[in-house]
Amino acid sequence: MRSKVRAIWASPGFKFERHQSLLTLLMLMKSDPSASAVTATDQGVPLSVKIRERIVAARRRFNANDNIADFIEPGEFEELLNEVAGKMQGVLESLVIDTENDHNTQDTARRVAKMYIQEVFKGRYVKAPTITEFPNAEHLNELMIVGPIRVRSACSHHFCPVIGQVWIGVMPNERTNVIGLSKYARLAEWVMGRPQIQEEAVVQLADLIQEKTQPDGLAIVMEATHFCMGWRGVKDLDSKMINSVMRGVFLKDPNLRREFLSLIPKKTSD
Repeated sequence: MRSKVRAIWASPGFKFERHQSLLTLLMLMKSDPSASAVTATDQGVPLSVKIRERIVAARRRFNANDNIADFIEPGEFEELLNEVAGKMQGVLESLVIDTENDHNTQDTARRVAKMYIQEVFKGRYVKAPTITEFPNAEHLNELMIVGPIRVRSACSHHFCPVIGQVWIGVMPNERTNVIGLSKYARLAEWVMGRPQIQEEAVVQLADLIQEKTQPDGLAIVMEATHFCMGWRGVKDLDSKMINSVMRGVFLKDPNLRREFLSLIPKKTSD
C-alpha cells in the first residue's frame, strides 16, 4: 500500500483535488498493523515525494506559484538540488544531447537545477523576507507611490522569462505602521520569483502588501514583456501586458485612482 501511495504522489498527473483520497489512504495505512508507517525518514524515497507528503498532510496547495518553504526542513536544499539536477540530466538525455562528450553541456543539468532552486524560482523555496515596520508617527494618509520596481519571473506555461516593472500606490492608514520603501521591492521579488502568470502574480503581491501594511488603499500596476510570445509562438517582441489591481479607496474614489495613474511615467519597460 505504501508503494502505491508513493507512486501516486510522485506521478506527473498528480492533482490537488485528489488530496482527500490520498489522505484517506494514509489513514488506512496507519490503521493497518501490517503496513509500516509512512515517514519522512524512509530510505530511498526522493525528497520531493517527502515534501509533497508534508504538504498534503497539512491540506495545503503546491501550485507553481505557491511558496512551500514551510515544508522544507533545514539541510534539505542541497538534497533537493541534487534530485532536480539528476532529473534534468534525464531531460538532456531524452533530448539526445551527448553531455558526456559535449564540453558545453557536461555540467548543464546542475547549473539549471541551481538556477531554478536558488535564483529564478527562489520565491517558492524560501520564506518571505523580514519586513521592517515603522510607527506612522505623523499619521500620514497621503498618496505614496513606489516604482518602477524591476521584476523578473517566468511564465508557468512555458517557463519562459517574464520581465517588467511594477508601480505600487499606497494610501497609508494613519493608525497602522508603515514599512520601509525597499521592502516593497523585496516583497515583489519574492512573489515574482516563482513560475507565474501575470494576472495572478499581481493579485498575490497585492494580497501580501495588504496583509503586511493594512492600508486604506492599495493600487498596483504591472507592465511586462513575455518571452513566451517573443521567443516562441507568434514571436512578437513588441507586445507587452499591462494589468492592475485596485483595493480600498482606490476602488471607491475615481479621482484618487486617476491621480495615481497619471503619476506613473509613460515610458514603457525595455
